[in-house]
Formats: sequence, C-alpha cells, structure tokens
Amino acid sequence: MRDNDTSPSETPAPHAVTASKPLIPHQKTLVLRFILVNAVGVALLLAAYAQGWLAGLFGTQMWVATVVIFAVFLYGLGICGIKIWQTSVALDGLHAGTFGPETRAGRYLGYADLRDAENRIVQINLLRMRLGHKISVVRQIANMLVFLGLIGTVIGFIIALSGVDPKSVSDASNIANMVGTLIVGMSVALYTTLLGAILNLWLSINFRILATGTINLLGAIVELGEAQRHVR
Repeated sequence: MRDNDTSPSETPAPHAVTASKPLIPHQKTLVLRFILVNAVGVALLLAAYAQGWLAGLFGTQMWVATVVIFAVFLYGLGICGIKIWQTSVALDGLHAGTFGPETRAGRYLGYADLRDAENRIVQINLLRMRLGHKISVVRQIANMLVFLGLIGTVIGFIIALSGVDPKSVSDASNIANMVGTLIVGMSVALYTTLLGAILNLWLSINFRILATGTINLLGAIVELGEAQRHVR
C-alpha cells in the first residue's frame, strides 16, 4: 500500500462539520457594518448641525417632539445593536462548534428528528418564525418613528390653524400674529415629518443588517442539521 493511501476508517465523513471549515465566514462583518453605518449617520448628523440645519428642531414648540422621536430612535437602535451582536456571537458559536443545548442551534438539533423530512420542514419553519419574531421589534420601532412624525404633522397643523381667526382677518393689526402662529405650526409639521422619516430610514438600514445576519444564522443551523443527518 502506498504511503499516501488512507484506510476507510481514517477517511472523514464527507458531510461532517468541523471547526476548521466555517459554515458562515466573516461573521464579524455584521458588527462592522453596524458600526460603519452608524458612524456615517453620526457624521452626517454632526455636519448638518454645524451647518445650522438642525436649529429648528429645538425651538420652543419643537423640542419636546424632537426629544420623544429621537429617544424612540435610540431605543430601537440600541435593541438592534444588541441583537446584531447576539447574532454574530451565535454565528461564531456555529463556526467554532461551541454552541450549547440552550442555543437555537442546540434546540433545533435536539428536538428535530433529522431523519424525518416532514419533521425537519416543520422545525425549520418554526425556527424561521422564532428568529423573525425576535427581530421584528426593530422594524416595528422603525415604523413607529414614521407615525410619530405624522402625529407631529397633525399637531403642527393644529397649531397653525389655531391662530387663524376668520373674524379678525380684515383687521390688519392681527395679521402679523396669525402669520407668526401659522409659520410656527407649519415648522412643527414639516420638521417632525422630516425627522421621523430620516430616523426611520436610518433604523431601517440597521434592520436590514440584522435581517441579513438572521438569514445567515438560519441557513447555518439548517446546514449543520443536514450535515449531522448525513453523518448519522
């Protein structure tokens, strides 16, 4: 027998999962994308502030709405960052083969009858639903930002129209006050709409990073289950 021949007992299983062959390479890119996207967002925010474009957000009638909308955004961004980190850690665990029975992968491999095709499909669909539900809160918060902006729009129109008195339109001395109130109300309406839309876009970009990582995690778990099924 030649030196480079391998006996059948020494030949590795073709579908075996080993730590030297990662299922999903470059898991850390999720965290790096999150950092990069938000670094660019903060840089643009500071540039807009330096240009004085954000001055209207902190006016007498605006600061409460600005604080509320921005607080909701920061809450959603924090949740998104935590979930991106957790997803990255889970992918790293699959890559290293160090996941425990309490993890998503461990529960899937423990409860699913990998030899039964119908059971595998049911378990995969359940896993997809659970992972999707886990990240849906970020998308809901992003949508909430738009609705908060629309609520600010309605409030702004109410403020604008509250200063209009049809009985005093013919009185030149009251025109200035009505125009001033109208301008303030329209500013509230436009600024809150713009703020809600921009922060919704910002958070939605982060959500797409999280969704991509979740899809990779689902695929890695299913691939690991299929590999172990063939080994069995």
